Amino acid sequence: MRRREFVKQLGAGSLALTSGVGAARTARADSPYAWKMVTTWPKNFPGLGTSANKLANLIGELSGGRIRVKVYGANELVPPFETFDAVSRGTAQMGHGAAYYWKGKSETAQFFATVPFGLTAQELNAWLYYGGGMQLWRELYEGFQLIPAPAGNTGVQMGGWFNKEINGLQDLKGLKMRIPGLGGEVLKRLGGTPVNLPGGELFTALQSGAIDATEWAGPYNDLAFGLYKAAKYYYYPGWHEPGTTLEAIINKAAFEALPQDLRAVVLNACKVVNLDLLAEYAARNPAALETLRSKLGVQLRRFPDDVLQELRRISVEVVAELAEQNDFSRRVYASYNAFYKTAVDWSALSELAYLRARDQA
Repeated sequence: MRRREFVKQLGAGSLALTSGVGAARTARADSPYAWKMVTTWPKNFPGLGTSANKLANLIGELSGGRIRVKVYGANELVPPFETFDAVSRGTAQMGHGAAYYWKGKSETAQFFATVPFGLTAQELNAWLYYGGGMQLWRELYEGFQLIPAPAGNTGVQMGGWFNKEINGLQDLKGLKMRIPGLGGEVLKRLGGTPVNLPGGELFTALQSGAIDATEWAGPYNDLAFGLYKAAKYYYYPGWHEPGTTLEAIINKAAFEALPQDLRAVVLNACKVVNLDLLAEYAARNPAALETLRSKLGVQLRRFPDDVLQELRRISVEVVAELAEQNDFSRRVYASYNAFYKTAVDWSALSELAYLRARDQA
């Protein structure tokens, strides 16, 4: 009798324990962390905008629904270039954009997006993940109560869309061009006028003549924006953006409010999307370029060698001057430059040598 009573009580206790665990799970599922993500991109724009959607969905899936992220495109919650401030002050828990948009906050931030004639996408990821770049990036954003993470890369971009041919340096003088970051400063020193516009305004500005030229990303995105309807000449190579890192910025307080497993979910979801978007551009750009050339009659042009040589010379000056702004800029430049030197040597013997051999085969 006593044995049966003991088993009965044990069963009741186990049922109560199981019910408690179930209730806890239900409560956790019904009370997720509700996050907002603001972006600099038009809502659902191919590649850039959809990568933000992928990141939000992946965080939800990997967390088992414990984190729910709602994505807001440019101007839905805040203007595109207010993304940084919105996440910094906690209006949103996450943002998606590119670090060169925040040069008004810190000129040094541009190193973590792209540098003219600098590291390619693969080299940039290597510096960030294994060359000390991420530690410096996090240190920079610490003062803004933000945590950065790579969350996409466009690869080598195109040089841009122009309403006139560029036959020499004189054609850059007086040119009004949408070009952000350090590339814009290079153009300025050659007599051009850089203009920083969000993506959603490019077509209208180019078509109306408010600007004479614009760069954006590459054939995949340029075709989606219809830029071929507003400009005649499509130039390459994208000297100004050899591999542009897109970033997720995370409000530090919101991140630290998460348990450890969910912090890992957020950061690893960013890494997945970072690698995924680069693959998407590599897959979509060739088909889009073929459409632009064969079906839409776009005229491809290569920048003249003397123009590229001068752009490179000025780029070296601009980056070196940026490095001398303060001690932190010098540290970032020293790290980037040291990695660049070894990356260039290896790339010459691997990627570049192979591509040359493949072209001659």
